[in-house]
This record gives sequence, structure tokens and C-alpha cells, in this order.
Amino acid sequence: MTQSLAALLAAHAKGEAVTATIDETYDRVGQHNDPALFIALRPRAEALAIAERLQAAGPEGRPLFGAPFVVKDNIDVSGLPTTAACPAFAYRPEKSAFVVERLERAGAIVIGKTNLDQFATGLVGVRSPYGVPRNALRPDLIPGGSSSGSATAVGAGLVPFSLGTDTAGSGRVPAALNGIVGLKPSLGALSAAGVVPACRTLDTISIFARDVADAFAVFEAACGYDESDAFSRPFPPPVLSGVPSGLRIGVPRSEQLEFFGDAEAEAAFARDLAAVEALGLRRVEFDFEPFAEVARALYDGPWVAERYAATKPLIETNPEALHPVTRAIVEGARKFDAVAAFEAFYELADRRRRTQRVWSEIDMMLVPTIPRPYTVADVEADPIRLNSRLGTYTNFVNLLDLAAFAAPSGMRGDGLPSSVTLIAPSGMDGLLAGMAAEIQARSGAPMGATGERAPVAPQSVVQAARGRVALAVVGAHLAGLPLNHQLIELGGTFLREAETTTDYRLFALPGSPTKPGLLRVANGAGTAVKAELWSLDPAGFGTFVAKVPEPLSIGAVRLADGSSVKGFLVEAEAVAAAADISKFGGWRAYLASK
Repeated sequence: MTQSLAALLAAHAKGEAVTATIDETYDRVGQHNDPALFIALRPRAEALAIAERLQAAGPEGRPLFGAPFVVKDNIDVSGLPTTAACPAFAYRPEKSAFVVERLERAGAIVIGKTNLDQFATGLVGVRSPYGVPRNALRPDLIPGGSSSGSATAVGAGLVPFSLGTDTAGSGRVPAALNGIVGLKPSLGALSAAGVVPACRTLDTISIFARDVADAFAVFEAACGYDESDAFSRPFPPPVLSGVPSGLRIGVPRSEQLEFFGDAEAEAAFARDLAAVEALGLRRVEFDFEPFAEVARALYDGPWVAERYAATKPLIETNPEALHPVTRAIVEGARKFDAVAAFEAFYELADRRRRTQRVWSEIDMMLVPTIPRPYTVADVEADPIRLNSRLGTYTNFVNLLDLAAFAAPSGMRGDGLPSSVTLIAPSGMDGLLAGMAAEIQARSGAPMGATGERAPVAPQSVVQAARGRVALAVVGAHLAGLPLNHQLIELGGTFLREAETTTDYRLFALPGSPTKPGLLRVANGAGTAVKAELWSLDPAGFGTFVAKVPEPLSIGAVRLADGSSVKGFLVEAEAVAAAADISKFGGWRAYLASK
């Protein structure tokens, strides 16, 4: 089995040859012996030549130095054909996709192009003329799609990470079925330039890895604004976040959860919920139906016309070249016209407004990644209906411009891993990853077929040293409280919980809504006050400070551990008519008392 990305990079830093890593990777591919996994495998000699040049250049400025990876074959790689699993569509790109180029500049090495559901149309992984990649955990199970080969390559331990794409769940469903993690980023965070589109307005490149920290390291290297992609958006540099205890986790009402008769899946999700609550987080049930309505609209509505647009030259001149199921789905677009498309956009806008209400009640959503696993025989007998079922908890995410992270969460009674997906508004990738890391580390589930357990969740407190500003918050900006979103929207990430020294008094300032004021007092005449530490990049910090209203200000706050950070303080004259609430030791306790 391959090493994790972190272990591999550490070995290369200590002098282990990149050429040896590449040789071992090709040996593993040969031993795995799955003829349906790769559509194109880079010749070993060519990959070794790349490794030799990289070795000579050295690791400086290359955070993924010497890491082998594979790419879904609807993403361009220079020197290798792109087929989208349709031989009649094949072409040789002159340059690699934007994201592939970024990863190669970071020192990673592409070894091949992997199989997929043709034109990325499907969540099952069986709709390809190149065969069905073997599920990494159990050969009778479907691999999941459409990023089937990319997920099984990581699940089987052939490479430490891979690229897929995700329109309706293709970066999450295969992750669940192969016992690995799937990072579905905020739309526009990863450029789609050089990707054969499925639904161009919804597509994103996704990342598969054995554990959350590895996936996020790849995301950090791949993320970047691309002017050549009209759907690319500038985001603050991604930072892995910690998990604040006040986080509100939204879960669909119990009667709205659907497992399609799989008692093992239902029991596993109940255990997963209990494990998440044990982290000290607040579980909030919400109405899932508005999200389910959006999920159903993806295939019932005119978005299938985007798939027709992507395949138009082929389906109109050589329709027999398409897989029968793919062709039937894409040709369904002919029943929609421009009027139907605009009507669907209006309906989606209305549904989006309805779903947005939920985000004032929760910070992130937790759902099963898939309702249940299916065998290849199951899907062959009922290809359309079972494919649709797999998208129950995934189809709505890109339509609503949300970020998502799928991670192993425990073990089912039949020995398969369970998987949950965390979902949050766009830009919250770092917080999702931090939560996913906690879940995976505590799950006890092996990473794919490697038999190894996930490492302890990374400590994000070190992130403040990367040119970011640590900020202590004591009131409405605490996780789960009304103004926390202001930090999130500026790229804020949670570091840790803390306490001030005993040099402070806490007041409830008059006004509506009531807000706290932290006042420094002399000679230790105060008390310790609970706080949360968040970090912002300098630009975000400047924007945040500019919005701080009088009589509050940002100054130096002393912490009990001897450190000092920026934080909220109040002017002394403002507390004359305020209630001293220091005895509660923090704003949360004060709110609870009311």
C-alpha cells in the first residue's frame, strides 16, 4: 500500500528518492491488476524521467514534491488523451487543465487517466465502455461514480490522492463507497478550465484522499483564481480550521431520512450522530424537504440540457457512440425549451430563498453521504432508479452553491464503513475540513482498503503563524451566535477555545440586541472570561476591524496561557449603565441564564 501523502512527503524531505516512489507506484498498479481502472496510463519510463528532473530541481517551493496522483479522464493532462469514457470523443490536449498544472508545479506527478461514467453522467460507476473499476472494499459493490477510477485508485492504496469532478455528487458518492474522503469545494475555488463539462454552471473538480489533512493539502495547492475560467471566483487562501464547541450541526428530521430499506445504514447513521454530539456540538433538526426538492429538480429539470450542450457535436452526428444509458439521459434534454429553462431558474431562485432560512439556525449540515450501497448486479437490474437514489443527499449541493466534505464516520454491522457528508455555505471549506478531520479520526474506520486508521485530527492552532492575525471573540461572534458569519465570510477559521487572564470584567451593554463589553481592570481585580480564538488574513482582519461599532474597539487581549492576541474591548465610559455579568465567566453562560 502507498503511504499517506503526509508520510510520503516527509520521506522525500528526508532524502527518499522520488524515482523509487514512482517505481513502487507502478508496481502497485500492476499488482492491483484492474484492467477497467485506467483509460490511459503514462508509460513508466516517461513518469520516471519526470521524477528524475524533479529530483534534480529539489523540493524548494514544491509542497507536493514527488507525490504521484491520477486524474479523472474528463480533465486534460498534456501528453495523454482525454476521452470522457467515449472513444469517439477522444482528443489530445495541448496543455493540462489549470488545476493539474498547479499541482504539477507543486511537485506532484500524474501517472494516468482514470475511468468514469461516460461524460460524467451517473453516480454508479458502471456506465463506461472501458468496463467497471473494481470497488476497493468489496468486488461485488459498485465503485460509485462518476469519478469511479479516481476513487478506487485511492481506496486501493495505489496513489495518495486523485482528482475527480463533482456536479451532482461524483466527488462524494465514490468516496463513501470506497471508504475514503471526498472534498467537494466551493464552486469556483478550483478552476474548471481544461475540464470536459457535464453541467458547466455546476461542475467543480473534486479531490479524493485517504484522510482529510491530505485532501486539504492538495486543495491548498490547487486553489487559485483563474481569469480564463468564467466561473472561477477569488477566495481567501484556504486554511484548515479547528472545531468550536458551540457549532450548530443541522440534521434532517428523523422522518425525512431515507435509507431505502438498509437497516445497517440507518443504524450506522444513528451511531454517527451520537459520536458527533459527543464532541460537544449542538444538534439542530431542520426541515430537509426544500433541499430534497432541489435535489429532485437536477435530473427532472432542464439542467440535463447542459449535458446535451457538452456532447452536442457527437450526439447529433454519431449518437450510437454513446453508452445506451448515457444517451437516453442526454437525449431527454430535447423535451426542454428556453421557456422551461427560465421557469426552472425562477423556481430554483425561490427554492434557494427557502433553503437560506436554514443557515440562520445551523452552521453546517450533516447527512449520510449515500442512503445505502448497491451491488453491480443491483444497478444492472435497475440502472436509473438506483442511480437517482444515490443522489438523495448530494444532488442539491452545487445547485445551491454550497461546499461539502465526505468522510468515513464509523463501521456498519456488515463490516463496510459508514460515511457522512458535511455541508455549509460557500467559502466554509476550512471549517468543514476541520470537522471532517475530527469525525474521521474518531471513527475507527480504516482508510479505504489499506487497513490503516486515520491520524489524529490536525491541530489548527499553528495556522495563525502563516501570516494570519489571531482574534479573540467573547460575544456575538462566537460560533453558533448571530454574528459568527461575519468571520466566516472573511475567511476566518477557528483556532481554539481560550480564557483571558483575571484582568477583565464582562458587561452586558444596554441596547437591542444586548451585546457584551470586555473591560480591562487594574491589578487582577477582574475574572477570567471564556473566549474563542479565530484567525483572519490581514485583508480580512482590516475589513473586520473597520466594521466594529462604538463603543467597542479592537485592542490587545491577554490570555491565561501568557500570550496576547487582538480582541474585542469596550470603552470604560460605556459600562457605567451596563450590567456586570463577570460572575458567569462568559457570554454563553450569561445567555443560558436568560
